[in-house]
Amino acid sequence: MEKEEQLKLENQICFPIYSVSRLITRAYKPYLEKLDLTYPQYLVLLVLWEENSLSVNKIGQKLLLNTNTLSPLIKRMEKNELLTRNRSKDDERTVLVSLTEKGLSLKDKASSIPQDLLNILLNQDVEFSDVILLKKTLDSWIDILAQDSESTTNK
Repeated sequence: MEKEEQLKLENQICFPIYSVSRLITRAYKPYLEKLDLTYPQYLVLLVLWEENSLSVNKIGQKLLLNTNTLSPLIKRMEKNELLTRNRSKDDERTVLVSLTEKGLSLKDKASSIPQDLLNILLNQDVEFSDVILLKKTLDSWIDILAQDSESTTNK
């Protein structure tokens, strides 16, 4: 491919991924507004619904977010009484994040959201097998790019 062609927006792999990410986040918005949540808050809750009481660093690793991005988000969620932050008894430097009853109660209310969003896609002639294949591909790319990012950061 010529250099001029390489720089055309229509030839970029990053743009459709970026666009789909923004559009999916927008599709989540009406569902999350009913729970008074933002999409990043929802992601933190998803992690904590799987395993309550995790360190800020562990949550950041799972969500691929830096502490400087995650800490203000967690503070807002604590202010909204969705979770608590406490110093680890084993290591004072570690902050553990745990769900409150309010945060835990949102799990049931949010349980239909993934299927609701999947139904939006499947109604547009996208087959479930396409969604699974895309997820596997994206998971693989995340692994590759996260490793590449780590090696670049450690140089």
